[in-house]
Amino acid sequence: MCRLVAYLGGPETTLSSLVLEPEHSLLVQSYAPEEMMSGVVNADGFGVGWYAPWSGVEPAVYRSDSPLWADRSFAGMAAKIRSSSVFAAVRSATPGLPAEESGVPPFASGRLTFMHNGAIEGFRHGPMRTLRDSLSEESYSALLGVTDSETVFAVAADRLREGAGLGEALEETVRRVSAVCAGLGRRATLNLAFTDGRGMAFVRHSTEGPGNSLYVLEDGDRFPGGVVVASERLDTDAGWREVPDRHLLAVDGERGATLRRLLS
Repeated sequence: MCRLVAYLGGPETTLSSLVLEPEHSLLVQSYAPEEMMSGVVNADGFGVGWYAPWSGVEPAVYRSDSPLWADRSFAGMAAKIRSSSVFAAVRSATPGLPAEESGVPPFASGRLTFMHNGAIEGFRHGPMRTLRDSLSEESYSALLGVTDSETVFAVAADRLREGAGLGEALEETVRRVSAVCAGLGRRATLNLAFTDGRGMAFVRHSTEGPGNSLYVLEDGDRFPGGVVVASERLDTDAGWREVPDRHLLAVDGERGATLRRLLS
């Protein structure tokens, strides 16, 4: 499993304000998570993606296969980088999948950034072939590793290329992956996150039982004027709300955060 955090706001914030500074920051969640459904720590890498409009529409991405607590270079630069659109995650590799940088979220392609908190059971024995065989040539040729998360990103990216919006692409991806897993008798936990730097979409979903935890905070004390979405609450702010199971959360600069139940 992984832990993730995302920020979208009018005001820019530093990477460290999301990843390192809160009392239950992503750094703390890397070694002392409180709500993970499997695994103990998130020591198999971390990554951060952020958008700097002055440099173009594509995100900057920093990824490492080292634990977040061991990367002194990131700690040194995180307080000096500001953005109004940030994705970050720490990774606990799914058993049977390699702990290498190709599997570390966030994943990026063009202007898109993607994260997956969850796992596809027995991914390399059935679901991997079925899902990858359905990809466009563009998405298939961009694959670097063998993880379930990167494959799910490729499926979602194809939905966007077909004209879907961020939320619609995630919803269609959940349906596609769930159908494949059901046909093979496999469980999938699919907390998915997508952004193009201007808007964000998140899904909390599991094919069986409850999904992984997910929370949203609007205009919080630490992040005035912004929206934060995280696997675990970063602090004790009373404004944190749990995203219900099998729901889609959409975030944009004008409407803030809106929730709706996933279509079956």
